[in-house]
Amino acid sequence: MLILGGTPIGNLSDASARLIEVLSDIEIIASEDTRTTQKLLTALGIANRPRLIALHDHNETAVAGDIAQLATEQDVLLLSDAGMPTVSDPGYGAVQAAIAAGVQVTSIPGPSAVITALAIAGLPTDRFTFEGFLPRKQGERRTLFGALAHEPRTMVFFESPNRISESLADARDVLGADRRAAVCRELTKKFEEVRRGTLAELTEWAGAGVKGEIVLVVGGASASTVTLESGLVEVGKLVASGMRLKDACAQVSENTNLSKRDLYQGALAGNLN
Repeated sequence: MLILGGTPIGNLSDASARLIEVLSDIEIIASEDTRTTQKLLTALGIANRPRLIALHDHNETAVAGDIAQLATEQDVLLLSDAGMPTVSDPGYGAVQAAIAAGVQVTSIPGPSAVITALAIAGLPTDRFTFEGFLPRKQGERRTLFGALAHEPRTMVFFESPNRISESLADARDVLGADRRAAVCRELTKKFEEVRRGTLAELTEWAGAGVKGEIVLVVGGASASTVTLESGLVEVGKLVASGMRLKDACAQVSENTNLSKRDLYQGALAGNLN
């Protein structure tokens, strides 16, 4: 089988007993960085030295099939550098190849920066969306924030410490200065910090510079922000992408709590933008 293993995102003590047990016996590990895996084995005091296969963004297409083939014959453990594989990390291609080959895919649940940040940010957790890494270019970043301006769910992003100040300023300008957010840095590590406040307050704070690995959590749009007009804009985008009007209205209704009937009638009246 192919086993996805969750590894510590900072604190080594978060390695589960099950992960340690599998690491002690497994013969093949596919990992994002084999050097990081070797360090993990050493740090955990594991004497086992399995065969290590590099699986990263640049070679996953080429080696995913080979890993799936190996998994038809014996267990293969798949690791990313930190957290759960496939979540903004390599592994998706290997999982797809394994499934296609009829290989059982399972996981050893472990730490996740997404869930950890969401849990401690102090923002609603009943519904959320994970958007991965923010675009490097400002124009693309602002376009993304614009597309999410009326998203009612809490949003989680990854960002570099070198760009967090600029990204917060873009979020402030596009989503509004009063939108609540939290910057979570160095999660589970010695200098873990969570800064909570409005986007305006966080932008000012980040101006002095921020270090460490960062997860940005942004509150969703309030009910007053989501209008029928903005909902019809989203319906129009979905219809333009090829979705049926009724389905588009249903999806926007589910995401915004706007009336599906009002959206449909507004669309029929020609109010799509």
